Parts: sequence; C-alpha cells; structure tokens
Amino acid sequence: MFKKHSIMKQFIKLIGPSIFIVLVFFSCRKELTIYETEPNEPGLEASSILAGLLKSVSLNDGSSDNIIDSTCRIKIQLPVTVIVNGIEIIVDSEEILEVIERIFEEFDDDKDVLQIIFPITIVLSDFTEIIIDSQSEFDHIKKEFSCEDEFDDDIECIDFVYPITVSIFDVVTEQTDSITITNDYEMFNFLEDIDDDDLVGIDFPISMVLFDGTEISITSLEALETTIDAAKDSCDEDDDNDFDDDDGDDDGYGDGDADSSMIQFIEVLSSCSNWTVDKFELNDDNLEDNYIGYTFNFSLDSTLFVQYNGDYFSGNWSSYKIGLPTIVVIKLPELPEFNASWKLHEIEQNGTEKKIDLRQGENRLRFESRCK
Repeated sequence: MFKKHSIMKQFIKLIGPSIFIVLVFFSCRKELTIYETEPNEPGLEASSILAGLLKSVSLNDGSSDNIIDSTCRIKIQLPVTVIVNGIEIIVDSEEILEVIERIFEEFDDDKDVLQIIFPITIVLSDFTEIIIDSQSEFDHIKKEFSCEDEFDDDIECIDFVYPITVSIFDVVTEQTDSITITNDYEMFNFLEDIDDDDLVGIDFPISMVLFDGTEISITSLEALETTIDAAKDSCDEDDDNDFDDDDGDDDGYGDGDADSSMIQFIEVLSSCSNWTVDKFELNDDNLEDNYIGYTFNFSLDSTLFVQYNGDYFSGNWSSYKIGLPTIVVIKLPELPEFNASWKLHEIEQNGTEKKIDLRQGENRLRFESRCK
C-alpha cells in the first residue's frame, strides 16, 4: 500500500533498479512457483507492456461455446435454448455444451444442424453486451468478430486468482485510492480506466493459475510480466471450431465415470418394459392424457420403440453424466414433443412400481412401469 508522505519520492524519482530473483518452475506437479523482489520498484503504467498483458488475461474468452456460435470472440450469455438435430436443449451451464458434442458425434453419416432460439444476449471480449434478435443479425455480427485466423487477443493459458487489491495514485490530485478486484470483468474495466496520470501499485503477493492447475505466487511487477509472457503460448486455447479435438479426458462421460445414480438409471430403464407416461408437463400444458395407451421400451443399444394401437414409432435415447445431473437425450422423430435433453431428477422404486422423473427447466416428464 502507498503512503502519501513518501509516494512522490517513490514514483517520481523511481529510486534504483529493481532487484529480483525469479525461480520459474513450470512442471506437471501442482506446486507453488515463488518470485521474490526487493521494494522500491516503479508502479504499473497505463501504456506499459505489462498493462497490455494484464488486459489480455482479463479479456472475456469466447472460445468455450464455439460449438454453438463458431467464433472465439463472442460468448453467448446463458441460459440459451438450441435445437440440435431436432432435440431441444436448454444450455444453462458450459457442461451442457458437451451434450451437443455427443449428439453431433452420434452418427457419422448425418448432417448436424444446430438452431439457436432468439433473442439471445452475446458478450464481446471487452464485456460489451449486445441483444441479438435473429439469425441474420447474428450472422452479420459473427463476420465482424470472426476467428478465421484461429487467433484472438485474450490469454487463456494463465488466469488470475482473485481477489486482488490495487492502489492508484493520481500525480495531479495527489490522491490515493485502494480497490479490491474480484473478477476478470472488474480487472478489465480497471485497466481500461487508468491513464498516464495514474500510478498503480499491486498489493503483492498475488496468485495466478496455469492451464494445468499449477498455482504460482508472485511478489513483483517484473515477475508478473515474466510469468504471463512465458505462459501466454504454453497451451492450446481451442480458438478453432474443431469441437472434436478435446485435449483433456472425457470429463465424466462413458461407463467408466458413471456414478451409482447413472448405473441405477440405466439398469432400471432397460430392465423394465412397457413404460407409460405418468406425467408430462410441457410449456405449462399437461400432456399426459394425450399419451394414454402409449408404451415405451428402451434398449441397451440406445434404440427406443413406442407402440400405440398397433402403430409403432422408433427413435433413439442416450444418457451422459455431467457433474451432478445425469442427462437423458430422447429423439423420436414422429413424437417430437418428447425430443429434448432431460435432466434425471429422481428414480422411485416401490416394490414392482418404478418411476423415472425427468426435468428440463419447468418441463417435466415421468415414466412409469411395473416390473421385478
């Protein structure tokens, strides 16, 4: 923190060169990398290289939802509703984006189609929010902020660990303010607002985290610049639109990561036959009476057969594990009201009576069957 009676000497005279020791240790171990320095270093200047690096780290990253918007410079504000190959999905977290990827990957010989339900709100890299009312309007703005060169200005391989406290000294008014920054939005706007009449000090030590989870402790401006510069190109930022080039593990999908609720769901659903619609609420309408007499049979090979008065309807079902909820995707081309990405809410087992309760926002679908 700055003291008023000494601030002018410290910042105007800029006494002495900084003496620092940098121990850089980028490894697969999750260990602290320590930077040490002696005091009396100059403050952060608005036009400095370091200020530019800090701003790049704090920019809003738009690459995580490229599977929806196909551009790394725009991020869609959640929740957003999309229709993927005929299946309606409410994307209320970034984990649900993996459901879209799984639907795209389900068949190799089909044409994948994603439709966004407008209006939506998009957030640019500088955190500007824009309401988009149509696909044509969205296409126009995507051309303006395209990522055809697969490169954007933000640095994603290293991030701040908040909160961070900064002090601002105005050499004109000789006033010092202290600000606590708690997220990238606040950091970006803080850096945008400082000018050449401001001298900025950071309350060290601060922490930053690398893309692999390694946390680094930093105690000087010089070390901060060195760290960001070394880390900025050290990972794949996934700015392209190739959603099938995942760098990490499967993130919870597949049999190996399924927990007890996932296993129980698959066992109950596939072992019982002739499921009926016990409750069906869709867009505030009660539809269960429309499906009296319909029976649903779910097979382990992901096929779904529906029978009603001698008529047969076929489709597919699949389930994925993302964090806490199990996601159940139903696709029945001839019964489109069932087509959605549902969250498993509850499994009820009372003797031979089995119920599977699925939810999608305010919508609800509950199947019932009787089996051993």
